[in-house]
Amino acid sequence: MSEPNSPEAPAPMPGDLSAAQRLARLLRVDQAGEYGAVRIYQGQRAVLGSRPGCAELLRHMEEQERHHLQTFNRMVGERRVRPTLLQPLWHLAGFALGAGTALLGEKAAMACTVAVEEVIEQHYAGQAAQLDDGEAELLRTVEQFRAEEMEHRDIGLAHGAEQAPGYPLLSAAIKTGSKLAIWLSKRI
Repeated sequence: MSEPNSPEAPAPMPGDLSAAQRLARLLRVDQAGEYGAVRIYQGQRAVLGSRPGCAELLRHMEEQERHHLQTFNRMVGERRVRPTLLQPLWHLAGFALGAGTALLGEKAAMACTVAVEEVIEQHYAGQAAQLDDGEAELLRTVEQFRAEEMEHRDIGLAHGAEQAPGYPLLSAAIKTGSKLAIWLSKRI
C-alpha cells in the first residue's frame, strides 16, 4: 500500500486509516467474501448438486473459493487480523442466496455467480491498484484470485446466466447486496 508521505499520496487527514489499518480491512473483507462465496456454492449445490454437469461446475467453483478462503484464513492468522464479526450472518446469507437462486433454476444460479463475481472482480482490481511492492505476495494472490473470479463469471455467462428470468433485476439486487456486504465486512 502506498506510504502516506510518498509523492503520489495525498497528505493524511484526521480520521484517515494507517497503512496497517487499511491492510487489516483488506484482509478482513477478502476473508469474509471468500467465506460467503463458499457458502453460496454450498447453497447452490444443496439444491442443484444432483444435476449432471451443473454439479461438477458448482463443485469446481466451490473448490477454488475454498482455496481462496484457506489462503485468506492463513494470512489473517499470520498477521493477527480480526475477522469480521458478521461471519455468522454471512454463513446464513451466503447459503440462503445460493439455495434461493438455485431454487429459481440453473440459469438463476449462474446469474448469481455472474453478479457476485463481477463485483468481486472490481473489488480485487481496486485492491491490486493500491498494493505496492512491499506486499508482493498479497498482490500476486489478489491478482490470481481475481483471474479465477473472472473465470467463474465467464462460466456463468456461458451457462445462460443472462437468460434467467428477471436477470437485470436479479443481477442488480445481488450486486447491491454484495457491495453492502463488502462495505460492512471492512468495518465490522
